[in-house]
Parts: sequence; structure tokens; C-alpha cells
Amino acid sequence: MLKITHDTQLAAVDLGSNSFRLEIGRVVDGQILRVDYLKEAVRQGGDLDEDRNLKPQAFERGLKCLARFGERLKGFPVEHVRAVATQTLREATNSEDFIKQAQKALGYPIEIISGVEEARLIYQGVSRMLPQSDEKRLVVDIGGRSTEFILGQHFKANVTESLRLGSVGWSQKYFADGQFSERNFERAEIAAESIIDMIANRYVGQSEVAYGASGTVGAVADVLAGAGFATDRIERAQLEWLKQILIKAKSADRLNMEGLKDDRRAVIGGGLAVLTAVFDTLKLDTLMVANGALRHGVLYDMLSSDNATEDLRTASIARLCKRFGVEMDHANNVSKLALYFYDAMQACDSQKPLLHWAALCHEVGWAISHTDCNKHGAYILDNTELMGFAQSELHTISLLVLGHQGKLRKLAADFDNQDLVCQLMALRLAVIFCHSRRLPALKHLQLERHKQQFILALSSQWAGQHPQTHYLLEEECQLWQKLGWQLEIRHS
Repeated sequence: MLKITHDTQLAAVDLGSNSFRLEIGRVVDGQILRVDYLKEAVRQGGDLDEDRNLKPQAFERGLKCLARFGERLKGFPVEHVRAVATQTLREATNSEDFIKQAQKALGYPIEIISGVEEARLIYQGVSRMLPQSDEKRLVVDIGGRSTEFILGQHFKANVTESLRLGSVGWSQKYFADGQFSERNFERAEIAAESIIDMIANRYVGQSEVAYGASGTVGAVADVLAGAGFATDRIERAQLEWLKQILIKAKSADRLNMEGLKDDRRAVIGGGLAVLTAVFDTLKLDTLMVANGALRHGVLYDMLSSDNATEDLRTASIARLCKRFGVEMDHANNVSKLALYFYDAMQACDSQKPLLHWAALCHEVGWAISHTDCNKHGAYILDNTELMGFAQSELHTISLLVLGHQGKLRKLAADFDNQDLVCQLMALRLAVIFCHSRRLPALKHLQLERHKQQFILALSSQWAGQHPQTHYLLEEECQLWQKLGWQLEIRHS
């Protein structure tokens, strides 16, 4: 847990599809009070080419913005800053290249979070800034390229979904060149409804109050407030009124409405269509306007203890294993042995949790097929969304699951990364020693590491009693030798 004093400041950076935001807050009696807030309309979500690569101009705008944020953050301890990227960088083919440069510009690590993790953090932000009550809440956040739906109570998100529809994407697709018409709105709303309908049964009638957060909801609320409507809520009839105003204007550049900010002008059509579809599909009459947002959730999440975060991740992995019928006794044995080997290598402690979770779910692919279960498992992990995890963490777990068996040379891994090699070695050895689905006596297994050499000491008696395991170990030695690493078995 962070060491908090009376003057501790925390910072959250939100790399959204439409805007990048920096929120700095000071912790006072468990609450976070704003110190500074910066926002820039970077609009990366509108600059993906046909191959889903960020265009050069999107790169440049993003890096310049983050450099300015970095100047403001200069001097902040790294543990007091968390930067998260959302849907556009989840989609972008060249997001890895951008993140590398972006981290240099900002001066702090940036993680691409999954849709469900984004939803969880949004709920954290919204719930912390609402009066506390026992009400069951629905929270909806329409962003530039994704929309998050959360059912929760108190500070806990119970049901989360993230769908690929948002103000930027829908404006580009259905309101080309900012042209508004009855036909365009009809097409945009029907398309959005068809997507939301896939998850509607989980949300309809399940909440007492519905809240809209940030992005499109805030922009529409500002326009409605400028026209004299209530400032704290949005009614379905008001959306129809606003749509007719847009149709009458015919194009975004001809809109002249109080409360409509310049950075929202180009995406108001798509955002309004998605919001209308949310009302109609989820059968809402009123949406309360919430002040909290993703960046606030990030700040409050930083106040949570490390154990709370780890418990959330462990629960997510447990649900995944249960869903795919993993034999948990065996999975726990593999984890115990893998961590035993990893500790013997004296590798980086911070990577141990990822190894533990990879060991627990190394057989999730068995639900599809025992043949190539490592490939099936890796695919599941690369294409699932689990609360508490950054995408980079899930990818590491996926890589370990993929590499827990089979040939190593075909594995797209950085074998110069010693921590990753130690994780792979520990997991593969654990799987070999547990191949009979029993945990061997640890006292018979001694592992040492000397730079790029691993020495596994076994008694001659033990080797004679376990010929199949010994055969698998000899094959393992040959696989590592091809990569420039050495696994040696010594008999005592």
C-alpha cells in the first residue's frame, strides 16, 4: 500500500480515444481532492487506417500531449502515477510501438487495460463521487470507441461489459463529414441497438438508478443544460429534441449551441445515436449525470492495498479456471512446484504472481482439446478480459501458458529476458515433474542457476524410480540447448 502523508499527491493519466486527460489529486482523510486537471482532444480514435494502424499524425499528437503531461508530472515518484490506455490502443496494430515512445515522452509506465478492467475502474470513480447508499446502480460510459456497462453496489462492480461502439467510431461510420440526417441517425441507432442487445438481458431491470459517466453523457448534459433543461439528468424525450436540432443544422460545422465544446462538435452525432440506443435497448427513462470517471477510479484504485489488487486478480483467474473446468488440485501442485523452482533461481520477485496464475490456468485449453492445449489456452488468455489485469500482464501469462510444453524455438519470446526464461523454465519443469498428476517430494529436487546455466540435482535412486520423468527431462535439456541456455541434470 502507498505511504500516504498529509501532502501526498497522486496522478492518473487516461489515454482515451477522443481525449487524453491528466488528473492530479491530494489525499485528505481517505478522499482525493483535485489539485490539477489537464485535458487535450487528441482524437486518436479517428486516426486509425484500414489496417488499424495509428496514423503518423495521431502518433505525433499523442506524443506531444504526453510530453506536456510529463513536464507537469516531473518529480512525482513512479508509484504515485498510473497511466492507462483504452480502446483505441487496444485495437491499434502498432500500439506497442506507440506505447514505447509514449512512455519516454511521459516519463512513466503506460498500461493498456482491458475493457472489463476499464469498466471496473469507471465504476470505482463514479461510486466514490456519489452519496453512499444501498442502491443497485447501473453505470454507462460512452467513450470514443467503446462503451462500458457496469452493475454494482457500494464500491463493488458486480457485472461488467465493454462493447466496441462509441462517439468517434459511430460518427466516422454513420455521419461522414459531419452530415446529420434522419436516415443517418436511424442507421446509427439500429446498428448500436443490435450490439447492445447482445448484453441487454444482463442489465434490463437489474438496477434502481442508472448513471451516465464522462464522455458523451457529459457532452450531451452540457448541451441540454445550456438549453435550460435540468443539469443532473438526461430524459429520453430530450434526446429526441437534440436529434432534431442536429438534423435541422444538417452538419456539425453549422452547429451553434451553448454548452457544445469544440472538441465534441465532430463526434456529437455518433455519441447521441449510441446514447439513444442505450436508452431504448436497456429500457431507460432517465439517466442521472455522474461526476466520476475512469481517471478518478484509477486514483482511488491506487489507494487500495496490494493485497486487494492481488485478491481481485486471483478471483478473476479462479473464475476462468472454473469456467473451463480446470482440475484445481493438479493446477495448485504445478503452481507450488513452479514457484519452488523459481525461488531457487533467485529471479525477480515481482514476476512470481504471473507465474503462479499461469500455472493455475495452464490447462484451460483442455476444454477445447487435449491436443495443442497450450495453444488453445494461450488463445483464450489473449482474447479474454479479466478484472484487475493489464493487457501486458495477460499477454505474459498467455506466453507462459503457450510455452509450458512443446518446442521452444517457435515461441515468440524474448529469450534474452532472464526473468521470462526463469518463469518458463520453472513452469516447464513443474509440468514435467507433475506429469503423473502428483506432487513429488521437494526434498529430492534441487535446482541452481549460474547465469545461463541451470543445474538440476537428482539422486540416482530417484531417477531409477521415475524413468518417464527422467526421459522427459533429458528431452527438455536438448530443447534449451538450441536456444543458448543450458539445463544440466546431475545425479548424486
